[in-house]
Amino acid sequence: MILGSIQPAVLIAALMVAATPILLAAIGELVVEKAGVLNLGVEGMMILGAVAGFIVAVQTGNPALGFVSAAVAGGLLALLFALLTQALMANQVASGLALTLFGLGLSALLGQAYVGISPPRTPKLDLGPLSDIPFFGRAFFSHDALVYLAIAIVIGVWWFLKYSRAGLILRAVGENHDAAHGLGYHVKRVRALAIVFGGACAGLGGAYLSLIRVPQWTEGMTAGAGWIALALVVFASWRPFRALAGAYLFGGIVVLQLNLQAAGVKIPVEYLSMSPYLITIVVLVFISSGKARGSLNAPGSLNRPFHASG
Repeated sequence: MILGSIQPAVLIAALMVAATPILLAAIGELVVEKAGVLNLGVEGMMILGAVAGFIVAVQTGNPALGFVSAAVAGGLLALLFALLTQALMANQVASGLALTLFGLGLSALLGQAYVGISPPRTPKLDLGPLSDIPFFGRAFFSHDALVYLAIAIVIGVWWFLKYSRAGLILRAVGENHDAAHGLGYHVKRVRALAIVFGGACAGLGGAYLSLIRVPQWTEGMTAGAGWIALALVVFASWRPFRALAGAYLFGGIVVLQLNLQAAGVKIPVEYLSMSPYLITIVVLVFISSGKARGSLNAPGSLNRPFHASG
């Protein structure tokens, strides 16, 4: 066992990559739930984004088009969820689960011909002299654009929810949809837009898996990432920066357990493989307990259907 072979800068760089797909999915779902909607179809939107982005990137040779296509695919599947839950008033939980099953099945069908194919390489963002800074350059300034875009989206969502008028309207809809409707806000329209945004973010997260982190197409490759994203939103108390911290915690544990396996730690592989999920849940439960309990910060209208009256 040679733990000294684990380089901190490389470990940090790897955890940022591992955290990005979950972070993208989680921040999108956070906006959805802030609007009062519970979408359990995150896994389905991620996997559909993964296969759509992979197919378009391979066919065009352009990974940027792949990411755009992934966001569109995730958004379209989310739009179906919005139609079911906001227009047809279907149960949100049942619709979300159905969406996940549909996404998993459709992605398996679409991706059959692309197993074993390598996608075009996504270049790293050139940050000039920042990349040459000892330790920090390797750890923080040697990534692709999606890593920084995910962080930018977190900051943007935080600002949007806290300071913008549209964000305040979205929060009002999530807290008390009847009061928001009484003030003249279009509850279903606000929720539908939030749902589509969440789907686009989940699709981007899925494409990051298939185009950068792996990179290849494998059936079911999201492997529960969508469910981890859902858990992060709840245990992060619907706060964007807590979701960022939780995603990086999960990414760090994933990378660390892989490094420990490579270093020959005499712990069964099964225990190391389950450790990211277990440790993430334990830590997030701890930080959301007591006065900061996540349930006290839950949107008041979460998972409650809106029926317009009058």
